[in-house]
Amino acid sequence: MKADLNLESKKLELIQWLATIEDLSVLNKIFDLKKQENIDWWNMISNNEKQSIEKGLQDAEAGKLNAHAKAKKLYDQWL
Repeated sequence: MKADLNLESKKLELIQWLATIEDLSVLNKIFDLKKQENIDWWNMISNNEKQSIEKGLQDAEAGKLNAHAKAKKLYDQWL
């Protein structure tokens, strides 16, 4: 319940702040941010990334999975 009140409080603070903005460039940046929220990330990634994801999904469906511990051991140097 407390998180809901905090969320609502932040929304009201933003609304009040927006009502005072006179700089059109700031408003345009906010609109650009709003537009990005509606963009599907799938359309923004490369074909190689899409193919890699599709391969991963096919492997998962075929049961070709590794345990988290094994993956962590393999990739620990980068995590």
